[in-house]
Order: sequence, then structure tokens, then C-alpha cells
Amino acid sequence: MELRIGLLGLGTVGSGVVRLLQTHAKLLEQRSGVVLRLVRIATKRIPGWDRGFDLGTTELTDDVTRVVGASDIDVCIELIGGIHPARDFITTALQHGQHVVTANKALIAEHGNELFALAQQQNIELAFEAAVAGAIPIIRVMKEGLVANQIEQLYGILNGTCNYILTEMREKGLPFDQVLAEAQRLGYAEADPTLDIDGIDAAHKLAILAAIAFGTPVAFHDVTVEGIRHVSDLDIYWAREMGYRIKLLGIAKQSAAGLDVRVQPVMINAHSTLAAVDGVFNAVFVQSDFAGSSMYYGRGAGEKPTASAVVSDLVDLARNLRSGARQRVASLSTQPQHLRPRHCCPVEDRTGEYYLRLLVRDRPGVLAEIATILKNGQISLKIVHQHQRAPMEAVPLIIVTHETSEQQIQAGLKALSELESVLEPPRLIRIEHLGA
Repeated sequence: MELRIGLLGLGTVGSGVVRLLQTHAKLLEQRSGVVLRLVRIATKRIPGWDRGFDLGTTELTDDVTRVVGASDIDVCIELIGGIHPARDFITTALQHGQHVVTANKALIAEHGNELFALAQQQNIELAFEAAVAGAIPIIRVMKEGLVANQIEQLYGILNGTCNYILTEMREKGLPFDQVLAEAQRLGYAEADPTLDIDGIDAAHKLAILAAIAFGTPVAFHDVTVEGIRHVSDLDIYWAREMGYRIKLLGIAKQSAAGLDVRVQPVMINAHSTLAAVDGVFNAVFVQSDFAGSSMYYGRGAGEKPTASAVVSDLVDLARNLRSGARQRVASLSTQPQHLRPRHCCPVEDRTGEYYLRLLVRDRPGVLAEIATILKNGQISLKIVHQHQRAPMEAVPLIIVTHETSEQQIQAGLKALSELESVLEPPRLIRIEHLGA
């Protein structure tokens, strides 16, 4: 018995999948009971350089139709990324009865619901383990390992680029722009880093995890998203001084009021397990009712980790083929007829502590003016520190509040930004007291 595979894309991850299938061909057959045969690869440009492997009998083509919808392909692996034309390719493959394996988190987050419905209608599989957290099998953990549990909350570091930047800023005391440029030089950040540093990549992943965790259709556009562009080396310094570390976290919680789903840079306890996750690594913390707390850690991207996740889906498909099973596990774990849209709480409903950084004129009365505005907004101050006297008129002012509401703090920021003595928009970072 064999599973006939067609691959779309021969970039970094595609090459990793080919290399893994070749390196562990016998092992994969022993574990699945099925021969995983790479029949054909469709790539936009036929590569003329050595990628470190011999394709052997695998056909190489620039004609996508030789893979998508081809009668001699059982499963189509989509590794070209983006929404278009990947959405059309996957739709066509499903319509032709081909199983699909993808690492495309943007496509699953924004159009997954329609693709899942089509896969169910066709009684075939759309697998996407590689779309979230690379080598960490978090989707399979939640769909199968924790299936007996009610998930209460999950949060974690879902973007290695941002985690690398924040780690380097902390360890080397360098400004954001300099570290970003170095990350781009090393290949950790794209030439256009928008999806990473503006939090969109992490939000795609969080939307997928939240749908599985809480039995709801994927709702990417309900995720509150904020990136790390405004995080400065001064913020990193003060986080360390106060016993915190700054991390870009994806946070998803459920309550009687609805779901709180957001991606934001936050300050967390420097001694927590999650704070120790540095560099390009990812980690996801899950709190469930019977299993309690668990955390999953590993490499979140790259050739080998992502290829590992892709091939894990292939093995799962092969095992299902051997046993005659289809749609054994629902795409989002919950059976489709039981998925229910959930109200997402607006970010204004959040309460907690806040870190504020202001650039103000260094003159008498400014601090009293700021304190009065915050007092009138019923915002209680926990820490106030003027960073240092400077030879110029402008100085940074650091404020940490006691617990207050997002609505109050945003109103306070608006009032502060209108002061003549405040020279740039105030910067805010939320302080989160998490279990991990």
C-alpha cells in the first residue's frame, strides 16, 4: 500500500520535506505501514542548483495541474504560502478528492472555515499541523491529547522573529531598528517584516488555536492585534529593573462574558517558565480542567521543524488510509454541527496593571499635571520614575499603575497626549500575571 504525494513549492520547507521523506523513508513505512511516495513536485522555477538531494524518480514540473487534481496524486502538500493562489489550488485539490496538507497559517486563519466545510463534504482530510508553532505538535495535542478536557485558557510565544528581537534587545541593550536589521541579515526576519513585527503572524496562529480550544469557527478578524514596533530599549531596561520581561504573547481565555483573544507585547514575571523562552523558540501554555497546566516548547519555524510537522500529517493520513478511516478527527476537533460562534470581548473589557512611558518637558509642575489627569481618571499610580536628567529639555517618565480598566487607561492616555508638556504619544505595555 502506498500514499502518492504531490508537492507544491520547493523552497526552504519544501526542500526539508523532500529531504525528510528520503532520509526516513524506511522508518516512516515501518511506523505507518504505508509507503510514502513523492510522485511529483510543482515549482514556479525549476531549480538549477544543488539542494543537497537527488530527486530520483520524482518528477519536477512547473505545471501546477500535474499535481492539483492529478489522478495519480492522493495527497497534495501546499507549501507556497499566502492567500492567492494557494486558496484556489487547495480548493481545486479538495474538489478532486485529494487530501491536503498545508503549513499556510494565513489561509487557514482567514479562509479555513470554508475549506474545512469542503473537506467534510468530500469526506477527505485537510491537515494543518505545520501552520502553528513548527515542530511543536500543539494542534494534535489539543485535538487528541487534551480532547477529554475543557480548555480554560491558552497563551504563548507564537512568533520566533519577535521573540528573537526582544531577546537580543534585552541581552545586548540594542534599539529595535538595529536588532531588526540584524534579524533580517541572519534570515530570521523577512525583507518586509510587517506580518511578524506587527503581530499578524501570531494572530493567525492564535485564531486557529482558539477555534480548536473553544469549539468555535476560526475568527481571525476578532483577534485584537498589536505588534512590537513601539517597544524601545528603555522599556526593556525598565522591565528588567522591575522584575519583568517583555514578550509578544498570544492570549486566549474564556469567561461567562465571552472570549478574550489578543496578541500584544506584555510584561511577564522574569522568573516564570515562559519568560525563559528566548531566541527563535516558541512555547504554548494550556490550562485545562482535568489535565491542569501544561506547556509545549520547541522550534517554531525553519526547514526541519516545519518539515517534521508536515510529514507528521502525512503519516497520520497514511495510517488512516491503511485502516480505511476518513474524517476520523474533525478539522477543529469539535464536530462541525456543534461549532458555535462565540462573543469576543472587546479589549476595553480588560482590567490589569499597565506600564506607561512618556517623553515630557523637564520643568517644574509637569509631574503634578500628569498625576492630576490620571487621578481624575481614577487611575492609581504604583511606580513613578523619571529615568534621568538630560542635557536637553525632554526626559522619559515611567509610570506603572495599579489595576485599572483598559477603558480608563485609554481615556487617560488620550488626555495625556493632549498636554503641551508631553512631546510624543504615550507608550503603553500591559502587565500580565500568568501561571507559567
